[in-house]
Amino acid sequence: MTSDSAKSLFDFAPADLGESLKEQGEPAYRSKQILQWAYERGVSSYDEMTNLSKPLREKLKDSLTFYQSTTIRRAASEDGTVKLLVRWPDQTTSECVMIPTDTHKTACISSQVGCPVGCRFCASGLDGLQRNLTAGEIVEQAMLARREAEAAGGRLSNIVFMGLGEPFANYDNVVRAIRTINADWGMNIGARKITVSTVGVPKGIRKLADEGLQLNLALSLHAPDDDLRAELIPWAERITIKELIDACRYYFLQTGREITLEYTLLAGINDTPAQATKLAHFAQKVRCNVNLLRYNPVDTLPYERPKANDAFLFQKRLKSLGVNAHLRKSRGRDIDAACGQLRRREMQGDHTTPDVSLPLLDG
Repeated sequence: MTSDSAKSLFDFAPADLGESLKEQGEPAYRSKQILQWAYERGVSSYDEMTNLSKPLREKLKDSLTFYQSTTIRRAASEDGTVKLLVRWPDQTTSECVMIPTDTHKTACISSQVGCPVGCRFCASGLDGLQRNLTAGEIVEQAMLARREAEAAGGRLSNIVFMGLGEPFANYDNVVRAIRTINADWGMNIGARKITVSTVGVPKGIRKLADEGLQLNLALSLHAPDDDLRAELIPWAERITIKELIDACRYYFLQTGREITLEYTLLAGINDTPAQATKLAHFAQKVRCNVNLLRYNPVDTLPYERPKANDAFLFQKRLKSLGVNAHLRKSRGRDIDAACGQLRRREMQGDHTTPDVSLPLLDG
């Protein structure tokens, strides 16, 4: 499943764009100029590419789309987090988020429209999977987040694939997008500043390990044993903890990059001392660190956010067992910043999430 929309400028590497231009009777060197305008200078339309002839600009408008999406909702949190809900030409929607801290600004981007995994506690998969995002659509989200970072007075420094979708279920488009985001002719963000988060697809983890990229890998574990994990994550019914450990070890051996275990704490479900001990046993078998996050509640779902002290005790237990564990601060809770929440509100016709004064970043 892919988009029916026309190919975007963001889908092209320099050589491919050069070939496309040659087929239209244009010199291939124009590709470098066009991509420089798009990525280095960050323009939003062909009209701004002033060293191209007007006939060429008009031709490009007709043959190659540029910023296909329309931002239909934009919400800003008191903590500086900005979330965008964007609509594509086929009327599907996806989310991207710009998350600022004192030291860096991160774009959280989606790889699919919806999600096929169906984690029981997550809004992303409540309406299933509609389609994969193209490489160009993935890159466009990152560029929209970059604009938000610049509007906030900084530079986008990090990319995380932690939005809607399972990246390894759209592997080829995700890797193509990563290469564009990483390339010096593209967004020029270092591979070590890019994180791919997966619910746990051993084949995909091993394949990514062999790509020759120094990417960060995050495993959304959420439960330390097979039985509980299968209850929370339907895909885990056919993927064991042992298989995940073996795949993560392979990733570290191939890349030298330590794994991050993402663990969402659900009150009374996976936050007991016994489960902290089991999680520590997992972590001791893999070169990793653990990110703990208190659950952001989703309307209609029965899961609750644990108390701050319970989360602290869980972290303390992990540390006592030698695990490098961090309790992450929840960001953007006032704007539905958890995966899939803003999109679901829009699909249900709920327009209560506040839109704020900065201009929408429309294509």
